Amino acid sequence: MTSPPEESGPAAAGPETELPSMAPQLRALRRSSGLTLEAAAARAGLSPAHLSRLETGRRTPSLPMLLALARIYGTTVSDLLGEVPAERDPIVRADRMEAQEAGGWTYWQAGASGRAMQALRLHVPPGRGGQEELVRVHPGEEWLYVTDGRLRLTLGESSHLLGPGDAAHFDSLTPHRIAAVSAGGADLLFIHTLMQSGAAGLCLGDAAANRRGMP
Repeated sequence: MTSPPEESGPAAAGPETELPSMAPQLRALRRSSGLTLEAAAARAGLSPAHLSRLETGRRTPSLPMLLALARIYGTTVSDLLGEVPAERDPIVRADRMEAQEAGGWTYWQAGASGRAMQALRLHVPPGRGGQEELVRVHPGEEWLYVTDGRLRLTLGESSHLLGPGDAAHFDSLTPHRIAAVSAGGADLLFIHTLMQSGAAGLCLGDAAANRRGMP
């Protein structure tokens, strides 16, 4: 499999101080999973050098990368960020949902850590050329519900336009990607399962997408 090109721009070149606990947490979780740098990079569709830069704070991962690494290590994005909740409360209050940005997307943790699935609120900005071009393939299931704006969901060779009130539930082994098509972007609720897997190509670049016949 051809690894995707390394990221460039603000999402990749942000200063180390933006997410101070990210780098050591990434390294610790990989080691506790019993994975070498090379093995973890292969499962995430990254080069070992790129993953090493993430683990040393020289690169900041995009949201798809965070989701991919969370699945590989069997954890959540909040754990990757080093966020430790004071208690395992089944209720997530609105004032505790702090906005985080990764690769231009904004997300809010809408579920607790340590669960078998992760719930997020997402804002996907309009435009192409960034995360919208990534094709994702990984074990598990995903569910999303559009609350505002219009979204294009590509599943395999099919493309679907979703508006407010529309939902999708699909097997995430189906190559998929999402992009906002409305001027103000799109807001959605997003749930995905967490599981460790040996599957590679969690985030595939444009070249891989073209080989799969993705639009």
